[in-house]
Amino acid sequence: MNQVLILGAGYAVPHEDLDNTHLALITDCGTILIDCSSNPIVRLRKAHIDFDSVTDLILTHFHPDHVGGMPLLLMGMWLEGRTKPITIHGLIDTLDRAEAMLNLYNWHSWQKLFPVHFHPVKDNPAQLLLQNDCIRLQSSPVKHTIPNIATRMDFLGPQKSVVYSSDTEPCQAVADLAKDADVLIHEVAGKNVGHSAPDQAGAIATRAGVQKLYLIHYPSNCDRESWLRGAQSTFDGTVAFAQDFMPINWD
Repeated sequence: MNQVLILGAGYAVPHEDLDNTHLALITDCGTILIDCSSNPIVRLRKAHIDFDSVTDLILTHFHPDHVGGMPLLLMGMWLEGRTKPITIHGLIDTLDRAEAMLNLYNWHSWQKLFPVHFHPVKDNPAQLLLQNDCIRLQSSPVKHTIPNIATRMDFLGPQKSVVYSSDTEPCQAVADLAKDADVLIHEVAGKNVGHSAPDQAGAIATRAGVQKLYLIHYPSNCDRESWLRGAQSTFDGTVAFAQDFMPINWD
C-alpha cells in the first residue's frame, strides 16, 4: 500500500470534525507520521494504523498544534508495550524544543522505554530527510513565523509524488519542492503573517505544475465554496478540501 492519509485537516483551533493538521504516510515499509497533534493514539486507532508500524515521526515546526501530541504518542506506545525504535526528524531548533518538552515529563524515568532517536535535518532546499525501499522524503525551509519545513514524498513503487507545504506564506521554496509533483497539499489558514490564502495556494500549485491541489489547515467556519473559487481562480487543475481521515489519491 502507498497512501497519504489525512489524520487532521484543520488549523490551530480544532473542531469536533476537523482536528489539527497532521498526516500519515502508509507504505509497505511502515508508517511515517508528519506532525503530531491532539491525541495521536486515538487518531491512529480510528485510522486502523498499528502503533508498531510507525517507524518515523517528522516534526515540521514547534507550534503546539503540530507537536503537542508527541508526549502522548510516545507514552501511549510505551504503555502498550512497544519495543521497536522510532526516529524523530526535524530542524535542530524544533528537536531541541521537542526534547525539552519531553524532559518536562521526566521521560527518561519511563522504565524500559523503547529507543527514541533524534535526527536533525539541515535547513537546505530539497534536503534529503529519509529514504527506504518504499519512499524518499525531502524537505525545504519555508516562510513561517518560526523555523519550519515543507516535505516532498516520492513514493518509489507507483512513482507518484505528494508535497505538503506545512504552515507558510506563499513562497518559491514550496513551488520548487513541488515542481512536477502529482499532488500539492497546501495550507490556507488565511492571508496572515506566516500563512496563505486559497488564491495564493492556487498560484503556487500553478507555478509548480502539479495536477491536484488539496487545501489544508483551514478554519472550520470558512466559506468553503468561496475558498474553492479562490484557489480555482489561480489554478486550472483539480482543487479539493482535505478532510479528516481522507486518503489522498493521485489517479
